[in-house]
Amino acid sequence: MTASAEKASVLAPLRHRSFRDLVAGRTMTHCANAMAPIALAFAVLDLTGSAIDVGIVVGARSIANILLVLFGGILADRMPRALILQGSSLAAATVQAAAALALLTDAASIGVLVALSVVNGAVSALSMPASASLVPQTVPAGELRAANALSRMGVNAGMIAGASGGGMVTAVAGPGWGIAANAVVFALAALAYHGVRVPRATPAERTPARPLRELREGWQEFTERTWVWVVVLQFFVVNAVTAGGIQVLGPTLADSVYGRTAWGLVLAVQMGGALIGGFLVGRSRSRHALRIGVAVVALDALPLLALAESAPLALLVGAMFVNGLALEQFGVAWDLSLQENVPADRLARVYSYDMLGSILALPLGEMTAGLLSERFGIRTTLLGGGCLIALATVAALCSKDVRSLTVGTGHSEVVAPAASSTKTATTAKAAEPERSPAP
Repeated sequence: MTASAEKASVLAPLRHRSFRDLVAGRTMTHCANAMAPIALAFAVLDLTGSAIDVGIVVGARSIANILLVLFGGILADRMPRALILQGSSLAAATVQAAAALALLTDAASIGVLVALSVVNGAVSALSMPASASLVPQTVPAGELRAANALSRMGVNAGMIAGASGGGMVTAVAGPGWGIAANAVVFALAALAYHGVRVPRATPAERTPARPLRELREGWQEFTERTWVWVVVLQFFVVNAVTAGGIQVLGPTLADSVYGRTAWGLVLAVQMGGALIGGFLVGRSRSRHALRIGVAVVALDALPLLALAESAPLALLVGAMFVNGLALEQFGVAWDLSLQENVPADRLARVYSYDMLGSILALPLGEMTAGLLSERFGIRTTLLGGGCLIALATVAALCSKDVRSLTVGTGHSEVVAPAASSTKTATTAKAAEPERSPAP
């Protein structure tokens, strides 16, 4: 295949209007999600100057995520996923507009911000599984790999734009206007989601809504596929270690060794690596994508080792760039593996269990990193974290199911897209109601 043909195949999903609208919506949603914590943190500091209050307000959102993400999976497997995303974005825009109004009129209090943060976290939790599981409904099965790569590139670009743009607006105009801008971006995301037109992933038999039963069904789908829970356990360890090492100990060490500006560069390079990684993995044709993705996760240890040894800035930047490449290799492989091997009408619930593991890992890593560094020192803690990532990766690769799973076999458990910008609508293939576990 020529270079131009490869590039065309990577961009092929963009022919489908629903996919383009979904990518635009996800990009703006993640842009808004990256803006919000920055503006909110400075809003709290302006009100009370207390770091504890910042933790309470920001933590309230995380608690709502933890409590409701599984129910978000149930909702996404029962209702049109695009409608859920549209409604959640409108709700988030309304909540942020209310927070901005309270701040700009000096009517805000910590109690008000906590309440609004809880509502925003609830909205986010209910929409996350729908967002992750909607991609395969917008493109043909043969374009799933490229579609996931492009979608994740949009997400990463949105996060970069949101973090930088949110910081600039907050610094120049103040937290109130920063949150107001956040509300506008959420509203634009809702407008983009409105353009997503796809057939529903409907099971053969629809039973009355029974949340506990549906949670058990999702848990069964999650546990009977060994490769799924093995990789989720691997990433529970990886996410906990990197949250503590990069988000907590990284800034602490950078403050004394590299400087704050240099640390900002390091984080930006990581996201740049993720963007490039998304394009590269979109061109890949490997059928053992999950095995490769799981293996390269070991490279996540490189930034921790560089920080532990106070390596020259150039080496740290290189380590973070490689880390970004590795994360996208895994991320696309993981999405593709789930979308091709989990029934479409249960996919969102499986995603919700995966997300719950990640959400729980982050505060665990952030809380324990500081305690461990005080007890054993920052260097030892970072080196230990790198070893844990390596051990978790080796353990995951010991699973035959992880090593043998293949993707891109020409079939999928998802329904076909309703239409594209260049073709007329075709009859969607219904999702199969039953399927044996992946090997």
